[in-house]
Amino acid sequence: MTHAVGTSLLERIKGLAKVWLDVAGSAKGGETLHFAHDLSGDDPERLAAQMRACLDAKGGEVSARARASALGREYLALSADGRRRFLQVMADRFGPDRARVDAAIATLAAAEDAARPAAEQALRAALEPPRVRLLAQFNALPEGIKFLVDLRAELAGMGTGDPGLAALEADLKALLTAWFDVGFLELSRITWRSPAVILEKLIAYEAVHAIQGWDDLKNRLDSDRRLYAFFHPRMPDEPLIFVEVALVRGLAGNVQELLDPTAPVGDPAQADTAIFYSINNAQRGLNGISFGNFLIKKVVEELGREFPRLTTFATLSPIPGFAAWLNRRLAAGEPGLLNAAEHHRLGQVSHGLGAKGSLKALLADPAWHQDALFAEALQPVLTRLAARYLTAEKNDRGKALDPVAQFHLSNGARVERLNWLADLSRKGLGQSFGLMVNYLYKPDEIEANHEAYVGTGRVAVSGEVRALAKG
Repeated sequence: MTHAVGTSLLERIKGLAKVWLDVAGSAKGGETLHFAHDLSGDDPERLAAQMRACLDAKGGEVSARARASALGREYLALSADGRRRFLQVMADRFGPDRARVDAAIATLAAAEDAARPAAEQALRAALEPPRVRLLAQFNALPEGIKFLVDLRAELAGMGTGDPGLAALEADLKALLTAWFDVGFLELSRITWRSPAVILEKLIAYEAVHAIQGWDDLKNRLDSDRRLYAFFHPRMPDEPLIFVEVALVRGLAGNVQELLDPTAPVGDPAQADTAIFYSINNAQRGLNGISFGNFLIKKVVEELGREFPRLTTFATLSPIPGFAAWLNRRLAAGEPGLLNAAEHHRLGQVSHGLGAKGSLKALLADPAWHQDALFAEALQPVLTRLAARYLTAEKNDRGKALDPVAQFHLSNGARVERLNWLADLSRKGLGQSFGLMVNYLYKPDEIEANHEAYVGTGRVAVSGEVRALAKG
């Protein structure tokens, strides 16, 4: 699964300041504060005073909305340095009251059984920082929840090395996790007749296989294709995550063929396989808030109802971390990568390259895949190593090293088949030497696969891929 890279916060909500100015109207507290663009001088003190006024909530709901809108407008008008200082004021001056937290901890430690529930509740209240209430006030404004999603995307790039901003980002993530619970989301099928504003965003957000304009998008929305997205009721024109599906016969093993606009349109009524070939998180501000697994399950249900002949649900997925992993191993001198037969074969085909038997030497040629002899020699080696990478290489948590594998395996899929030279785009060759993988979703095995992987890190794998990995 890939996270789409959208435009900046200010570009995406360019008209928000005007909207919020209209909200404020002439209500007391809705005045413009006129901070310097970099929030310099005494502006941080004035900002903190405005934030305290928002928290005091004097004057009723209208005044509270006006103050929140004024605060938001000021943020939007600041430079990058100013926005960082704005968020640092919120993070550092409106965190938990340490003295109150310490007192609540002491009270809880001394509490008898009967008094313990009240002491625990008091500690929970003390631990909730006032900045959470500040953030929540934006949710009541027009497009406020989208503002907060984009704000978290911006915060994610600031928090490294700054504990205060990292804590603020964690607070915002907790709010968004509650607000974007899967129970609130709506699954919609996107068609060529969907609003243009949504179709434009699909083109912008697609990051797995870039959409090459309107004709390409129309091809992906043809009768033998389906595209589904999750939406939040408060963000009706913003897809949160979307999946592109091809209805075909048998497992697809080449993405260029799958996306070929000149290929004849298939008959979806005769399809026996649904291929999920692109899954995109469209909102960077929702990173780490998982609903992709629910999307796949819901789409499987929808497709099963529409096309009863479908018996196979699988992906055609990239292996984005494979080349990086292999290149690290190659840089260390290829220890334990090749067996004797592979060394001998590669030595034969690489004669004259100055590095006899070297996998690194063969892959250093960017056109290796265009040489039939090189490609034939490399196929069994790279396919075996890809199988090993997907099924045996683990991160420090004992889970799959590859991020896309981690997503599908945690959702209960099985590593089904590796596909040689399945993506010959520059990106595909650069990420995985053109290899792609089918992950299979078998409804009667999904739960067991999920539990085994989450519990012990055991990867569900077909006999074919298991044999490749053992090599």
